Amino acid sequence: MLIEINEKRVPFIKNAVFRQYVEIYVHIYQRFFAQLKSDGIEVAPETCTDITEKCHKLAAKGANVENDGKSIYTNWLSPACKACRTGIGSVSFFISLMCHKQCYYCFNPNQENYKFYAKHKRNCIQELEHIYKSGQKISYLALTGGEPLLHKKEAIEFLQYAKQKFPEVHTRMYTTGELLDEKTLQALNNAGLNEIRFSIKLEDSREMQEAAYHNIMVAKPYIQDVMVEMPVIPGTLEQMKELLIRLDQMEVRGINLLEFCFPYHNTAEFTKRSFKVKNPPYKVLYDYWYAGGLPVFHSEQECLDLIGFALEKKLNIGVHYCSLENKHTGQVYQQNCHQSVSALAYLSPKDYFFKTAKVFESDVPIVLAAFKKGKVFLYEYNKDYDFLEFHIKEIGQLKTLNVEVGISYQIMERREDGNYLRELKVALIDWDRFDLDMV
Repeated sequence: MLIEINEKRVPFIKNAVFRQYVEIYVHIYQRFFAQLKSDGIEVAPETCTDITEKCHKLAAKGANVENDGKSIYTNWLSPACKACRTGIGSVSFFISLMCHKQCYYCFNPNQENYKFYAKHKRNCIQELEHIYKSGQKISYLALTGGEPLLHKKEAIEFLQYAKQKFPEVHTRMYTTGELLDEKTLQALNNAGLNEIRFSIKLEDSREMQEAAYHNIMVAKPYIQDVMVEMPVIPGTLEQMKELLIRLDQMEVRGINLLEFCFPYHNTAEFTKRSFKVKNPPYKVLYDYWYAGGLPVFHSEQECLDLIGFALEKKLNIGVHYCSLENKHTGQVYQQNCHQSVSALAYLSPKDYFFKTAKVFESDVPIVLAAFKKGKVFLYEYNKDYDFLEFHIKEIGQLKTLNVEVGISYQIMERREDGNYLRELKVALIDWDRFDLDMV
């Protein structure tokens, strides 16, 4: 097991140089929290400790727990969701960010050039043509928004073009469904749309929700995989259970339960509803591409409860919990995969971060002596911070030496003057419960 190092655990690190080193990252997190507080964003005071236990119980009941617990589902999962974990061969487009809805939790305002694309359109066909000519292979393609069906003609032409250039590509569309009709669905069918994802908003009136259910049923004869994708807002567990039963009765293929996020704006709306950000929000603090924001406390718990409910009721619908961390792995994979790095670095299949092991100051000569005895010669000494860095495969021979070993998390960044492997955090090995597969 790895021990996450925070301000409460720092004093328990015996090695003074190691302790001083990890304080660098503790202070980074403290500054991050201070910035949230100054922006009026409240963070949950406690960490939820039963998530891992919930995942184990769900797995024992038959749930599929994948991507290191970041993706959990029953029955069926869209192949596009599996591809999203690495992002390889998967691309998303939007014609514009225009939308007829005004959801307070929408993260589109975080998108680059949001104000421009909220009023203007992109030439998606031209962009896809560029990808085609570059020789890039595409297996999964999404059309999102905004609301793509505000531009029905362009949406249909784009999907047609995608199938012409990439005949085997799996295509999907995200929509509220409010602008659908049978003529449009027939055109989408003719364009080869494989999957359509509806959003149902519990804050909408009952009439509007019933209209969404109606449109889902209308879509089923035309589109191969009809599903729902929506965030699970804390406090809506019972409503969501009713929704799952309803969708199951309708024989909808699946539902993606998204971890609810604070999108860095509309702070007053989140405060009014007493929402707090999960603590800690990320396992590894970093500037992630996904614009969803910060995970809201208790959404994850309710998502997992819904997976359990689906298992208990033996629902046939595919129910998938997509955590915010699940959306981040694609970025980490793309930045780290196929990179030329030191032989010391290990690309973790759990989260795709590069990882190395480190010991500090007084522990260095002890480890060097063990390495000499074991004929290990691949390591590097950092004079500035007084640590020895080595491959994680060598950790096992250190267990009886009473040394503190840190695990470094790293990511490759492309900068103007080249590529650099950047360290993001260091965790501590718990020798009593350590297994190399955990790294």
